Amino acid sequence: MGEIVVAGHICVDLSPRLGASARIDPGALIDTGPLRISLGGCVANTGLALADLGSDVRLHATVGDDELGAIVASRIAAQPRLHPALEVTDRAATSYSVVVEPEGLDRTFWHHTGANEVFTGEHLAVGGADLVHLGYPPLLPGIVADGGAPLAALLERVRRHGATTSMDLAVVDPSSTVGALDWEAILRRTLPLTDVVSPSVDDLRSALGTSLLPADTAPSPRAQAAAFAELLLAWGAGVVAISAGEDGLMLRAAGVDRLRSAGRMLAPLAETWADAALLAPPIPAPAFVSTNGAGDASTAGLLFAMSRGAGPEAAADVAGASAAAVIAGLRPTADEVVRLRPSLRPLLVDASPERPVA
Repeated sequence: MGEIVVAGHICVDLSPRLGASARIDPGALIDTGPLRISLGGCVANTGLALADLGSDVRLHATVGDDELGAIVASRIAAQPRLHPALEVTDRAATSYSVVVEPEGLDRTFWHHTGANEVFTGEHLAVGGADLVHLGYPPLLPGIVADGGAPLAALLERVRRHGATTSMDLAVVDPSSTVGALDWEAILRRTLPLTDVVSPSVDDLRSALGTSLLPADTAPSPRAQAAAFAELLLAWGAGVVAISAGEDGLMLRAAGVDRLRSAGRMLAPLAETWADAALLAPPIPAPAFVSTNGAGDASTAGLLFAMSRGAGPEAAADVAGASAAAVIAGLRPTADEVVRLRPSLRPLLVDASPERPVA
């Protein structure tokens, strides 16, 4: 299993513990719990989940020359399987999010894009990586400028090096500068260069609306995920994995010829994955702590399983179990994933050359 590169959006998550009575009330003093400081964004979340599962991961992102940037570097350096490749800029501050998640309510993010504004991937070294995963173009204004030209250039360069390309999206804020972009044109331009794409239904609805879906598409997340999957395949993607929330993971794949051109990680699996079509129900989490990072863990599980040679069903199970572990407040290690899905032991534990068979 070769090196994996995870690139793109990174930030520092500042998460105060909030009770059910937490609110915004000008002039009032509202009691809160302790503040948790962690790394967020695709580069941190997906990269760390891949490392937890057993991959060596190189992280490429841009941070500011400031205290938060130092926190990013130190947190990455503390993880033995993570290898930093950070660009430090004096043009912008390090990105951060304040994660507002009162007890019993869905989370809200107060986000500063910061140094992610200037990330284009221009300096990313592909090397001998088998997979390059790029996260959150809607939060990387520089890479989607000029109709997505920098994004297309990066994907083309990765493919010239023979690596499999992967991309995850994020919700497009209609009030932001990227909200006015033509996301249909950007995706039509870049999906033929994207071997694996793993957005959520919410990501796609925010970028594309629903007018491109067949008129008889039901409004349920499951139906919309199926329709979006067919659309993204038609636009040239190799494998499409769409999170449909409580309805599970919608997994679709293109034909064998498309997958044979999908780089070192995916091309050897072309016959196994060709024309795959399944809806994997969510794996129940043993507890509910937070959904923060669950989507990234799902993507990490999917990519890790593919890097181990798994077929669609097993890969969907690893994705679902990784997300369930994060929701329960656990790290998605191979052991935790196997506890949630014992059938995955041969793939995650017994096949590992770095540990004895339990």
